[in-house]
Amino acid sequence: MLTVGVDLAAEPAGTALAVIEWSSGRAQLRDVRVGVDDNAIVDAVVGADKAGIDCPLGWPAAFLEFITAHHTGHVTVPNDAAGLVWRRKLAYRVTDEIVHRAVGRWPLSVAADWIGHTAMRAAALLAVLADRGYPVDRTGAGVVVEVYPAASMHIWELPTRGYKGTANLPRLAELVHRLQAQIPWLDLGSHETLCRACDHATDALIAALTARAAALGLATRPDDEHLATARTEGWIALPTSPLNGLQPPSTTSQHKDP
Repeated sequence: MLTVGVDLAAEPAGTALAVIEWSSGRAQLRDVRVGVDDNAIVDAVVGADKAGIDCPLGWPAAFLEFITAHHTGHVTVPNDAAGLVWRRKLAYRVTDEIVHRAVGRWPLSVAADWIGHTAMRAAALLAVLADRGYPVDRTGAGVVVEVYPAASMHIWELPTRGYKGTANLPRLAELVHRLQAQIPWLDLGSHETLCRACDHATDALIAALTARAAALGLATRPDDEHLATARTEGWIALPTSPLNGLQPPSTTSQHKDP
């Protein structure tokens, strides 16, 4: 199995890509790059069994309805128009609310934060994949699944804050160390240096690990109540097993004498 992780940014300069190969009892980080363009991302996704993209794959349905109504001058103002609850329904997707309940933090709002610029790039990438015969199911049922590395790291009991930026390289190194301690069967090889030096690379690595969880059915999927919404808004896959649950079984078998 090959899994890909993409820490997507609005521009290639801040975008990282990781590729993990899974084999008997072990996993190998085959590639990790920073400064990745659209063609490289599409080629990696097409060649993967599962690809985790750290970016919203859709916008809140309520937000789209609001923008359309505002564009035509037919906004229906609720009684609590100035209230937090109403604005939050516009700003956050159903999957964002579920993630918040699960890990206690809100993903960036695709409707109200800078992540919207990145989501525009993601939408273009999904269109390119569809044109190449790989339409994306935003529920995560196909080759692409939406991931949120901070939530995955929270579930896997890894540090989730204070490791980003050059000023926090010791914290990033500690994150990579703790990851290796939990799953020594993951070989980072020569790419360990970049993972310790660049948080984008490490986030892409976590995205590729989360993609593995989704591929094994060890991540959340939308239930019947949320399936239709997830098809348009997207769905963040949260791991449901510890990191060690991702380890491939060993093909080595012991034979007894007859």
